[in-house]
Amino acid sequence: MSYSLLRTTDKTPENLSRRERLNLQQRDEILETALKLFSKKSYPNVSMHEIAREAEFGMGTIYKFFSSKDDLYRSLIVQIAEKWHRTVLQALEQERDHVRAIEKCIAIHRKLFFDNLPFVRLFYNSAYIHVGPVSEPDLHRFRDEYLNKLASIFERGIKAKVFRDGDPYHMALALYGIILTFLFKMNEDPAGFRKGDELSSVRDFFLKGVMRNGEGNQGR
Repeated sequence: MSYSLLRTTDKTPENLSRRERLNLQQRDEILETALKLFSKKSYPNVSMHEIAREAEFGMGTIYKFFSSKDDLYRSLIVQIAEKWHRTVLQALEQERDHVRAIEKCIAIHRKLFFDNLPFVRLFYNSAYIHVGPVSEPDLHRFRDEYLNKLASIFERGIKAKVFRDGDPYHMALALYGIILTFLFKMNEDPAGFRKGDELSSVRDFFLKGVMRNGEGNQGR
């Protein structure tokens, strides 16, 4: 299963007018072009004129959707980050088994990473990581919602005596930190990491730390 996170027009609501569907399609095409250029050349080296030329739109169309390059960049980061976030949360909500939910969380991050390498390169490599006061609260909200969801899984697992006693939120923070560290390293050498099942190390190291000895199958 592929997780392409940019386009919004894959499942366009049927109640939208033809003009509204066209606007969504144009906006997606602009963001897709910007993502390609930003990830290849970095944010400071790309102009709005270059985005318009590559997307084959006039400047008026570009500015119909985005007031500036900063606005376009923020919209791009937040849109993909939100879809990444929702994809992970949806996967976690579909799994009732505590251990498999954590395993799925780790696995889906790996899949999202390799399915969206242009965004990964942009997000981790760009010197222009500050996305501004409008969108930073959104990114923080995504993170906090994700951490709280993980903490709830650990809390249920502790009560079921699957995980050892401890602070569920601290467990969530620890897993989040380990995944982020691996993603940073994977970004440096995605081809090399693709050769192996590198995130299995995250699963093994982390779960061995939080599982109760000899009690891992109870409550599953």
